[in-house]
Amino acid sequence: MSAAQQARERARPSLPRVPALAVLAHHLVGYRRTWRGGVFSSFLLPVLTVLGFGLGVGAYIDEGVGGVRYLDWIVPGLIASTALQTAIGESTWPVFSNFQWIKTYFAQSAAPLRVGDILTGHLAFVVFRVLTTIAAFLLVTALFGALRSPWAVAALPVVALLGLAVAAPTFAYAAVVSTDSWLAMLLRFAVIPMTLFAGVFFPVESLPTALRWLAYATPLWHGVDLCRAATLGTAPQWSVAGHLLYLAAWVVAGWLLARRAFRRRLVV
Repeated sequence: MSAAQQARERARPSLPRVPALAVLAHHLVGYRRTWRGGVFSSFLLPVLTVLGFGLGVGAYIDEGVGGVRYLDWIVPGLIASTALQTAIGESTWPVFSNFQWIKTYFAQSAAPLRVGDILTGHLAFVVFRVLTTIAAFLLVTALFGALRSPWAVAALPVVALLGLAVAAPTFAYAAVVSTDSWLAMLLRFAVIPMTLFAGVFFPVESLPTALRWLAYATPLWHGVDLCRAATLGTAPQWSVAGHLLYLAAWVVAGWLLARRAFRRRLVV
């Protein structure tokens, strides 16, 4: 290697062995300046939710659900739905703005980063946000005595997988839409119905057959069933392996779609 080539190699910016970690570090540095704004809501939201739905509405449900106190029954559904909403919040406007407004992705692609590195690093940050939010949720609900099993800690890897299952296809969607109005439509026609009818607030068995199978098709229902099994210490309605494989399929399919969408926007 010539002296000039050696000089160029020394001048080239260094990256971690896993370049996606550099992207994750970028998002963590930004979050370090804004985390205080989310700490209050991370603890206030579960408190208000438990008081409103668990103790407020639950006071009118004498026999609970399936012999379980309504507060204990609804908490795992709220854990899963909070993970869903956190993942969606980090995967819609932030991704759209990185393409359309602040164009961070284009700056990252100009560095020695591949499309997969940019995508994976940002998804890793979404998982970080989901885990920290749900850890706070579990702490608050434990103080209310709403966690009936030590297996409740297993909800953390479940919500991490659920967050990826939701975030990956949402990344693909946010990368191809032309205006942020489409993001609002996603919330209105997908996220809200999923939250209402995927077993968070009432058993899906009370739905008509067609709607019941639509609920089963959503990733949220699988996360709810696994979280409920963990916090109550009971067996899920479906097999654990079946739930995990279904959520993993959403992750893989979503990641492939997102990588394709990102490549079309970033690779000229």
